[in-house]
Amino acid sequence: MSAGLGSEVVGIVNKLQDAFSAVGSSAAAIDLPQICVLGSQSSGKSSVLENIVGRDFLPRGTGIVTRRPLVLQLINRPAGSNQANGVDASTDKAANADEWGEFLHLPGQKFYDFHKIRDEIVRDTEAKTGRNAGISPQPINLRIFSPNVVTLTLVDLPGLTKVPVGDQPKDIERQIRDMVLKYISRPSCIILAVTSANTDLANSDGLKMAREVDPEGLRTIGVLTKIDLMDKGTDVRDILAGRIIPLRLGYIPVVNRGQRDIETSKSITAALDQEREFFANHPAYAGKEAYCGTPYLARKLNGLLMHHIRATLPDIKARISQQQTKYNAELQSLGGSTADNSGNVVLNVITEFTNEFRTVIDGNTNDLSLNELSGGARISFVFHELFNNGVRNIDPFDQVKDGDIRTILYNSSQQIKRLEDPGLKCCQLVYDELIRILGQLLAKMQAFRRYPALRERFNAVVVNFFKQSMNPTTKLVSDLVAAQACYVNTTHPDFLNGHRAMAIVNDRLAAARPPPPGVDPKSGKLAPGALNNNRDLDVDAKKEEPSFFGSFFATARTKKKPTPGQSVMEAPPPVIRPQAALNERETMETEVIKLLIHSYYNIVKREMIDMVPKAITLKLVSHSKENLQRELLQELYKPEVLNDLLKESEYIVSRRKEVIGMVQALNKAEE
Repeated sequence: MSAGLGSEVVGIVNKLQDAFSAVGSSAAAIDLPQICVLGSQSSGKSSVLENIVGRDFLPRGTGIVTRRPLVLQLINRPAGSNQANGVDASTDKAANADEWGEFLHLPGQKFYDFHKIRDEIVRDTEAKTGRNAGISPQPINLRIFSPNVVTLTLVDLPGLTKVPVGDQPKDIERQIRDMVLKYISRPSCIILAVTSANTDLANSDGLKMAREVDPEGLRTIGVLTKIDLMDKGTDVRDILAGRIIPLRLGYIPVVNRGQRDIETSKSITAALDQEREFFANHPAYAGKEAYCGTPYLARKLNGLLMHHIRATLPDIKARISQQQTKYNAELQSLGGSTADNSGNVVLNVITEFTNEFRTVIDGNTNDLSLNELSGGARISFVFHELFNNGVRNIDPFDQVKDGDIRTILYNSSQQIKRLEDPGLKCCQLVYDELIRILGQLLAKMQAFRRYPALRERFNAVVVNFFKQSMNPTTKLVSDLVAAQACYVNTTHPDFLNGHRAMAIVNDRLAAARPPPPGVDPKSGKLAPGALNNNRDLDVDAKKEEPSFFGSFFATARTKKKPTPGQSVMEAPPPVIRPQAALNERETMETEVIKLLIHSYYNIVKREMIDMVPKAITLKLVSHSKENLQRELLQELYKPEVLNDLLKESEYIVSRRKEVIGMVQALNKAEE
């Protein structure tokens, strides 16, 4: 591939990088090809980058110097091309019209003094992270134009550290590790792992982290710094040959300026000359010097990046197209590029809400779950399961004893009124389901996230409408119960008649009664009392039996002869109580009454199970479906409140701005 074509390919990615960086971290979704520089604080990362650029421009000092990712775009421009454009750099002492830098956050401003580039990196870093040792994932984008560089894009990441120093956060190691991993984990990233050659390669922090995401070493290239500081008689030939930790892209040894060189302002040009002489004259590297040093490293990285970009461009184009579709759809959901605050918004929201409400109630929604009931299905569950079972489980005799049946006979309407409680609870449960549906729609519809005031007002109006609808609903349910209680219809076709009830009770009692005594096997005579069901022992068999109701109540047993001229009917005593024990006849009569009450109570329960859901559906559910839209229009579609209702949330305004920027960036990227 020619150098011109290579520069053009890298330039395409540079433009993409700038476009996406301008709109923030959303660019990560495109995953552009890039070379990320990784290493510990003492590995010599900064010196490697400055040697590649040929200029001093990176901040120096102790601790974490690189506190934000630096996206460094190197662009080769022939000497003299800038003067041809009429650039006047005479006002800058360090001016060199062929070399300058530009920051993405300072559009149109050129820095010819590379010391000022360093100052701007420090200033913008502190503006985002403060003066302490905190870090930020927001990158700084710097372009450097020079005839002395190869076209190349590098991302300088914060140096790996172990122990917090000074004002550094206690979890600084984790923060840096998370940031670095986010970059180097991307498959499109080439990892440039910088390691000091005078330390054990197995202890290299950069190589350790690179192997976590690239265990086969397929996209990692190693840079060995401080070759000149190795012990006499040692070299890195075993490492270069891949006999220690093999890497597919290999290792490149370099010699950087030492700390004393930097303090004495030794020029990088002189340092590069010294590097070339070192490899040419060193017995271990002589003859291989063409594959050592910074110039070879820059050319190698340029070639790697060009081929990597060419391989990934089709995929980048496809992802750009996908992102365009995604962000254009989101922009439309946010109301388009310009906010619409007309009354049409409220009308559309009311229409959409009520349509969705009816759809959910009817169970016609498309997002039905196979594992969970929703909407109208939940209301049906309340009717057919909860209310049905609640009514069926009520026993008219679960709170009384057989001895109280005489009282229940006259107070049976009280048992029917017990059905009112589950009926009213059913109303409340259906009301709760309607509130649940309201909450789901408020959370689902994008317009309510866009207009929080409209959401709050919408919620208040709908909840109040439901509450008002509850009054006639609960009244109708109570009236249904009252109607059942006020009139006992013993002519109901399903009601058990007296003859049938007597037959059933006789059968039950006969089954429970012990068998009658038989003939005495010794004497051959009947046992005493076996004749006439014990009436053979009753000397007063013709005594009048008590009446049905008469036997139920204890009255004074002492009979007084009537005083001449007085009525034979006495006044009832102040308190009439049932007798404590029931004889056989009373037991039978009690069972008959219980059976009849059960029969009628079951009729009432069936009718309530049928009628209460109909009443709730009529007065609450169907009423809401048919009248909610009218209520919303009356309460919300008012000129005097529209402006207040259509105030957009700060998040929506901010997000729309981001999405518009992303759409514009993607459109540029597609071009």
